[in-house]
Amino acid sequence: MNPPKKFPYFFLLTLLLSLGLFLWETFPLLSGYGAKVCCSGVFISHRDPDSVIANDLGRFPFNLANYQVDGKDSSVRATVWGMAVKKAIYHTGLGAVLVNGTTEAALRQSWRNIQTAVPPKDTLPLDNGDTAALAGMIKKEVGRNGTRGLIVLYKDKVIGEGYAPGFDQNTPLAGWSMTKGIVSALLGILVREKRLDVRAPAPVAAWKDDNRRTIRTIDLMQMRSGLRWWEWYIGPCPCTDMLFKERDMGEAAARSSLRHPSGTVFNYSSGNANILSSIIRGCVDSNDYYRWPYEQLFYKIGMIHTVLEPDAGGTFVGSSYCYATARDWARLGLLYLHDGVWNGQRILPEGWVHEATTGAGIYGALWWLNGGRWPHVPTDAYAAEGYEGQYVLVVPSRDLVVVRLALDRGKPHPDSLMHEVLQALH
Repeated sequence: MNPPKKFPYFFLLTLLLSLGLFLWETFPLLSGYGAKVCCSGVFISHRDPDSVIANDLGRFPFNLANYQVDGKDSSVRATVWGMAVKKAIYHTGLGAVLVNGTTEAALRQSWRNIQTAVPPKDTLPLDNGDTAALAGMIKKEVGRNGTRGLIVLYKDKVIGEGYAPGFDQNTPLAGWSMTKGIVSALLGILVREKRLDVRAPAPVAAWKDDNRRTIRTIDLMQMRSGLRWWEWYIGPCPCTDMLFKERDMGEAAARSSLRHPSGTVFNYSSGNANILSSIIRGCVDSNDYYRWPYEQLFYKIGMIHTVLEPDAGGTFVGSSYCYATARDWARLGLLYLHDGVWNGQRILPEGWVHEATTGAGIYGALWWLNGGRWPHVPTDAYAAEGYEGQYVLVVPSRDLVVVRLALDRGKPHPDSLMHEVLQALH
């Protein structure tokens, strides 16, 4: 009589343990993402909770979670099958913050003495131009492929603008990685004020005594830090763990070990952007920090409907967490189109925009370059791009800025839309 075969049972046990570990790691990402997206959508974008849950979180696997919106304390609680509880809390002037690595009471206590910025009562409006040439294209594009907002500016004037039902020019929407373009501008302001030298070693205390001390701020901006990192948005990875599990995202990213000599290998990293955000915080007086981006950048260029959100440690999430209207995002594009000058006032140092938006490859410094990716678009074009089809695309040779805000489940590509815009302008 042959002894029983143990291998199949061992294999099955290993498979079940691996699946259990994967789910243990994944469920907090699902509930964390859902709580954050729902909280921002309801309390920043002022959208109906049922609409956010059905449209933004209605696809698998986010529809596995249960969401409870509490209007009284401005929060959203999410669970997956009763497990992996995550809560995001909205605070006026700060946005929605995930409770990670701390308690809700401690987080609310930390906000008690924060001084947030007060928006100006008025700002210079964007001028309107002739919208006839793009009217048909705008009408066709809005609502298609998840497009929620679209605005085209030519020679500083709005020549096309449209919104899907439920959205309008006053609806702030997530920029995701377009936020990196804002980090670029904030770093430029620090350079102009001589508070930061981007070609010096990055001022990260944890690196000063090891091989990471050679990493410069400009290496982080160009995604050539050499740090070990990978990004995908399907399951656990350093990026998703950072965004939905960590209290201090910049500190978490800075724990990464060195894989390549700094300045040598391109590797796109949201971790780099949050390290840069931590560097910005270290350069700004703590009493001014939560007002500083608004008073030194947003309000100066009329981005009065913009909210830059922090992590639970209090540092702005420079990789991903900025909500702004299409018109506000367009103002960021106009600032870069005009070499960092707004209404005659220099906001960014001379040469900053050129360095950020030129290079031999597909990436400059926190801005994506054409690099042949958009064959119907002039080669000098550059863009801030975000998850699910967001982009601010600037074409200096055509004096053009195009902003798209969307919830695009496909593989969004601005080339075809830009081809239509450019043809209409001939």
